Amino acid sequence: MTSLDDLPIRDDLRGKKPYGAPQAHVRIELNVNENTHPVPDVVIADILGRTEKALRSINRYPDREFVGLRSALAEYLGHGLSAANVWAANGSNEVIQHILQAFGGPGRSVLGFPPTYSMYPLLAAGTGTTWITAARDADFVISPETAARAVADAQPDLTFFCAPNNPTGTPVSLDAIVAAYEQTDGIVVVDEAYVEFAPAGTPSALTLLEGRPRLLVSRTMSKAFAFAGARVGYLAADPAVIDALRLVRLPYHLSALTQAAAEGALAHTELMLAMVDDIRTQRDRIVVQLARLGFTPYPSEANFVLFGNVADPHAIFEQLLAEGIIIRDVGIPNHLRVTAGTESETSEFLARIAPLAPR
Repeated sequence: MTSLDDLPIRDDLRGKKPYGAPQAHVRIELNVNENTHPVPDVVIADILGRTEKALRSINRYPDREFVGLRSALAEYLGHGLSAANVWAANGSNEVIQHILQAFGGPGRSVLGFPPTYSMYPLLAAGTGTTWITAARDADFVISPETAARAVADAQPDLTFFCAPNNPTGTPVSLDAIVAAYEQTDGIVVVDEAYVEFAPAGTPSALTLLEGRPRLLVSRTMSKAFAFAGARVGYLAADPAVIDALRLVRLPYHLSALTQAAAEGALAHTELMLAMVDDIRTQRDRIVVQLARLGFTPYPSEANFVLFGNVADPHAIFEQLLAEGIIIRDVGIPNHLRVTAGTESETSEFLARIAPLAPR
C-alpha cells in the first residue's frame, strides 16, 4: 500500500500533519468551541423555506457574487459598511486561505503570536507562505509595544491577530492592532471569530477600518450564530481587498444552499444571538469554579476557558472522555481548554472534573 512518503508531494509539505481535533461523538462535546445551543425552530423553518426555493433552481449556478448575503452581512456588521466591503466563503478558514492566496505565497511571510489558532500555520503551509512567530507578554497578552516591535523586526507580508485569541481567550487591544499596522506596508488581519462573546460594549476592530485599506477583519457564523455545520465565514475590508480576493476564489464557491441558509439565519439575528448571554454566563461560571477547585483558569472573552495547573492533561482528558465528556488538549504543557456549553453541560463538566482537581 502506498504511503504519503511514496508520493511526489511538495517538499515543504513533507512531515506536516493535517488539522487534528478529535471527532469523538460523546454525550457532551466541549472540545472545538462549537455553540452547543440548538438553532431555534422558527429559524430552522425559515431556512428550510429558503433552501427549498433555492433547490427549485439548483440546476443553475448560484450567484457568483452572492450580493444578497454580502448585503445582509454588511447590515449585521454596521459601521457604515456595504456589500462592497464584505467577502464570504465556506468558513473563516477559507476566508483566511483566500487572504493568503492573494497576499502570501512563496517568498512571502505571515507573522503570528502563538499560542494561537492552529490553522494559521497549516493554511500558511498550504499556500507556500512562510510562517514566522513572535512571543506574547505575560498571561498571553500582546501589548502595543510588543506588537509594534514584532512587526518592525520581522517585516512580514501579513500579520495575524486572533482577537479574542484561540486557545487562550485573551483580547487584543485596538491600540496593539494600530501599533502593528503603523509598522508595516503589509496586510494586517484581525480574526474576530469569537468577538460576539466579549463583554457588551467592547469595541471591534471594525472601528479601525476607515482610512486603513490594508486592515482586514475576519468573522464567522460558526460560533455565536450556532452555524458551524453550515460553514460560513466572512470579512470586512476596503473594496480593493475584496477585488483582490476575487482573483483567487474558485468560481461559484458559495453554493446556493449555503447562501440561502446564511441569509435565513441573518434574518433572525436577534433570536440567533439570544443564546450568547447564557454562554457568557457559563464561561464565567467555569472560570470561577475551576479556580475554586485549584486549577488556574485564564480570563476569557470567547466561548471557552483555558486552564492551567493540570498535572497530567492527557490523563484528565482520558478520564473525562471515559465518562462521555470531551474537552481539548491544545498542546500547552499542564493546560487544557473547555468550551462553555449549556447550563446542564457545564454543570456536569464541573462535577466530573472536581474529583480530578489538584490536591
